[in-house]
Amino acid sequence: MTASASRPAPGWSPASWQSRPALQQARYPDRPALDAALAELAGLPPLVTSWEIHSLRKQLAAAARGDGFLLQGGDCAEGFADCQADIIANKLKILLQMSLILVQGLKQRVIRVGRIAGQYTKPRSTDLETRDGLTLPSYRGDLINGPDFTAAARTPDPTRLLLGHGRAALTLNFIRALSEGGFADLHHPENWDLDFMAHSPSAQDYRKMVEALGESLRFLRAVGCSASGELARVQFFTSHEALHLPYEQALTRQVRSFPGWFNLSAHLPWIGLRTADPDGAHVEFMSGIANPVGVKLGSGLSPEWLEALVARLNPHREPGRLVLIHRFGADQIARELPKMIAAVNRTGNPVLWVCDPMHGNTETTASGYKTRRFDRILAELSLAFDIHRELGGHLGGVHFELTGDDVTECLGGARGLDEVGLERAYRTQVDPRLNYEQALEMAMAIVRKLRAPMSGGSVNL
Repeated sequence: MTASASRPAPGWSPASWQSRPALQQARYPDRPALDAALAELAGLPPLVTSWEIHSLRKQLAAAARGDGFLLQGGDCAEGFADCQADIIANKLKILLQMSLILVQGLKQRVIRVGRIAGQYTKPRSTDLETRDGLTLPSYRGDLINGPDFTAAARTPDPTRLLLGHGRAALTLNFIRALSEGGFADLHHPENWDLDFMAHSPSAQDYRKMVEALGESLRFLRAVGCSASGELARVQFFTSHEALHLPYEQALTRQVRSFPGWFNLSAHLPWIGLRTADPDGAHVEFMSGIANPVGVKLGSGLSPEWLEALVARLNPHREPGRLVLIHRFGADQIARELPKMIAAVNRTGNPVLWVCDPMHGNTETTASGYKTRRFDRILAELSLAFDIHRELGGHLGGVHFELTGDDVTECLGGARGLDEVGLERAYRTQVDPRLNYEQALEMAMAIVRKLRAPMSGGSVNL
């Protein structure tokens, strides 16, 4: 990492965000208790290391040049109750399975980043929620308050910050143990099969890819290739929306290995659409940390706004520093994305472009279920690839809300999940996720798309 990449603007500190307008922040009734929790949090060990962050940044820089592909995925919002071995293993499995498909199909390095071990907050449209005449604070994620509609559960509780750090540490510890202990061994990808995968329409295609990869690895081992041993483990990085600024500040540290300040709560923190004001507190905080940072882009944003944001977050134009994640919806991407690409091109900033085809395609069924249609997700993804190609660039990654569990939250897919079927296993507390079958279908669709000639605006994958 270069010195310029780690040098914040004059006057920046981990606390300088406090002088800016800070949106989406919880209102704690007991300030001394909050201060005590943050002081304790600041003394706890970090969750990730600067070495890991440095490695991710180098890989993202390569992906921006076309030498790699980012796969980012996980739950819309983690709950503390999700800190269970089976749930964590299934999340890791589905991302490994998807990355296996991408590695085999694209013949490129895949950067695996989970929305995990810290995705405990969610932005809300309103600060308060009213039911049957009772008004309480909105649920903002387990890091802040509880989902039950009671005064006790909805009151922001500072002790949850310490509990969240502990849950994230336990999750990361288990992920690292699995990754280092052979769970992610690319010589034995059959170990990643989910039990219910046997009934998926994609199962046969997936297993053909597993067999082809196995043959390639056996050849490498037979000829004594030293790289074969390195495939017994994979790198797995973490990400979350850096929404709760006091929490992020408490985990921002200086280290001996590299200059600058590192947010050691995650490898890749990102800013959501609601908090991406170039003059706001979240952008101020993210502008000074040495991590790679992501920003969600949506409809209605002006090119001038984006140029200002890019200049604030990556003034030295450092490769691997800035990830732009666009989320327009299938109906708006053709109108909105070209303007955003042109704006960034004018700055000369070497960003990594990533498509989030989930958020812009959210709808509510007649029966009240918040859902997304598989074909709309595919349509936006296909158009994203085409638009970047047409404008002389490339899409370097994808960002999905997904789970390795057998849920029924998004409509469609190979088995044609309908509105009635949503009731069987609709479990999300916030946004609908792709299930294991739909996630694998997405990975296979990406491979087919990138192998095919440009479709000229077709949305068929």
